Amino acid sequence: MRRIRPLRAALVTLLMTVPAYVAVAFNPLSSDAAVGFTNPVAAAPYGADPWVGFDNGYYYLAATTWNNQVVIKKAKSVAALPGATENVVYTGTAAASCCNVWAPSLHKLNGPNGTRWYLYYSAGTAACCDGQRSFVLESSGTDPMGPYSFKGRLEVQANNGWAIDGSVATIGGKNYFLYSSWVGDLQSLFIAPMSNPWTVSAHGTRISYPTYDWEKVGGNTEEGPYILQHGGKTFLTFSASSCNTPDYKLGMLTLTGSDPLVASSWAKKSTPIFQRSDANSVYGPGHHSFFTSPDGTETWMAYHANETTAQGCGATRTTRLKKVDFNSDGTPNLGTPDKLATTLVAPSGDPGGGVSYPVGGTRYRLVNQASGKVLDAKDCAVANGTAIRQWSSLGNACQQWTFTKTSSNYYRITNANSGTVLDSVDCGAANGTAVDLWASLGNACQEWSLTPINGGYLIANRGNGLVLDVTDCGTADGVAVRQWASLGNTCQQWKLTA
Repeated sequence: MRRIRPLRAALVTLLMTVPAYVAVAFNPLSSDAAVGFTNPVAAAPYGADPWVGFDNGYYYLAATTWNNQVVIKKAKSVAALPGATENVVYTGTAAASCCNVWAPSLHKLNGPNGTRWYLYYSAGTAACCDGQRSFVLESSGTDPMGPYSFKGRLEVQANNGWAIDGSVATIGGKNYFLYSSWVGDLQSLFIAPMSNPWTVSAHGTRISYPTYDWEKVGGNTEEGPYILQHGGKTFLTFSASSCNTPDYKLGMLTLTGSDPLVASSWAKKSTPIFQRSDANSVYGPGHHSFFTSPDGTETWMAYHANETTAQGCGATRTTRLKKVDFNSDGTPNLGTPDKLATTLVAPSGDPGGGVSYPVGGTRYRLVNQASGKVLDAKDCAVANGTAIRQWSSLGNACQQWTFTKTSSNYYRITNANSGTVLDSVDCGAANGTAVDLWASLGNACQEWSLTPINGGYLIANRGNGLVLDVTDCGTADGVAVRQWASLGNTCQQWKLTA
């Protein structure tokens, strides 16, 4: 993760040539036409613990936010998902599932109010993470984007015990709630019968717990249960080992008995079904969901993974998609996780269309949504290490930036005056890490993702998953711009204006 900065001085000759200014009518986004797509389809800060589904002509993607918001984005094509706008569909309060929203999972179910979408998620108190419980929202109609209303907490554990990563399985015409909780030092899988989409009729029973060494790397862990049904068989897939390790992976149970509430009805596969690929630089692949292609002929998986062994459970995890094949015995074959930037064929029936991106060669000002000030190179300095701050718009090149797509839907952001690039100081990974300008080194600490939200963008560092943040939401000229975990506020949102 970390660099040796003295090497940078020898790399000044690698400075990018800044294209001449081209006056254009403002249209910050255009599209790549593409037959396929590249991962990730969701980058930081909302790329971990993904759920992806397809319904009525659109893909929908929801992921962990770590703040008090539930967000969903939609797109006609998987290739357009990276540039799709994040929509806040619910904001928790202290009285109802306040903070640390994890692992949203959407299910279209029939209930007392007719057919609705139900959004299950884990949340707790502002202090992470012992307070996590399972909650559910209900849509007002059949649109996965809502609006949603809060239905309550699922009472799946005695004494309101810790419960995360909930999803719903329909087996034999009945709905069951799957989740993860603890028995002693074993994080285990549980199942509870449901009387309606927001109520369980009994506490959960444990159906699996870590028994193999591959489930115990960094901690005894089984979590993120999700059902896959194919060819008349029911498979319960789950994440194993600690997400803080590169050995986070997927395992599988098969329903062999008649009663899913009985542990003996499930048989665990003795080996993992999906795991790290050092050759492809994919680490900790896990916390997944499944969906069907637009034409109904293919099964696909959404999952998250990291790019280095040093990254763990934080916002560095990104959402990737992979087609699921099946073995001759009907069991899923997930193969090996793909290297980022590999061009993959889109799901069958996908209409195509590409990633939205800033127009190459166009200079943009980055305007903070809260303060109205613009991203500024301090004192128009051109040396490596120049600090980044906010300032009133002066219309000069020191406040203008160009975007160069690197790979895998990331960008290098270059100052139009100096030709140096936006950089995470010393490749820091902690909240408060400073931002400066430096000669291009071609590393992840100088690459950024753009996630549209509320008419602006969250701009997140590829190396650490943190977003550009105005210190303490200050509004004055000269306030430092740093990096911080996403808080869901406008101090971390930026408009691009040409």
